[in-house]
Amino acid sequence: MFTHAATLIAHATADGGAEFHGPSVNEFFPEVLFEAFGVVPITRIHLIQFLATLAVVLIFWLGTRRMKVVPGRFQSLVEMGLDFVRVNIGEDLLGKKDAQRFLPILTTMFFMILFMNITGIIPFLNIAGTSIIAVPLTLAIVSYVTFIYAGIKKSPKNFFKNSLFPSGVPWPIYIIVTPIELISTFIIRPVTLTLRLLMNMMVGHLLLVLFFAATQFFVVDLGGWWTLLGAGSLAFGFVFTLFEILVAVLQAYVFALLTAVYIQLAVAEEH
Repeated sequence: MFTHAATLIAHATADGGAEFHGPSVNEFFPEVLFEAFGVVPITRIHLIQFLATLAVVLIFWLGTRRMKVVPGRFQSLVEMGLDFVRVNIGEDLLGKKDAQRFLPILTTMFFMILFMNITGIIPFLNIAGTSIIAVPLTLAIVSYVTFIYAGIKKSPKNFFKNSLFPSGVPWPIYIIVTPIELISTFIIRPVTLTLRLLMNMMVGHLLLVLFFAATQFFVVDLGGWWTLLGAGSLAFGFVFTLFEILVAVLQAYVFALLTAVYIQLAVAEEH
């Protein structure tokens, strides 16, 4: 069925002279708009990142500058977001004492990722600020450094020893266990944090562009009964937009949650 549909579309394209332009990875490498300070190239995605950062700062500044005992709606909304990270990520995994220490990092990560992710479904922006590797990689490095810092702070002498040579393992088995622990703990973690966020945002953008580009192609370029297919692709586009909102929130939550998990492992008593 799909082969037959593709054949019909190809014939219609050839007969009508229309050409379908699908999404491309080149969209994640946009042209340089200008150079900041004459040396730093700025693209459309960088401007979106700046806009998302400004929105985070502005919202939390407005929501916390005049705190009231009986909060208004806006203050209540801001406090709900902060409490969500503090309770459901920080305190649930780290306990109140350690959560207070690392809450600024966890909160910054969650809301920075959330706001940069959500730009992917905002009209006229249409691409996530986390869809180029710089942001996910930077946050993964911060998470990794925080994990190392927490472990060394908790147990300066035994952190690396206990991480690479877990207790209760027979000495000959360390020949196998230690390389595995080295790779999984100190190499794989930042890589997976980076790629998980990056790939989810890239794929989400490509899918949305595919559906809405197909809608324009069927309705505007081909017309006629192809408009029915355009209505279908438009419906799928709206459904995937809602799904992308869920993914944007979920990826922010997962990134902050995994960072908290790594910190919790670093400050565990056996270290």
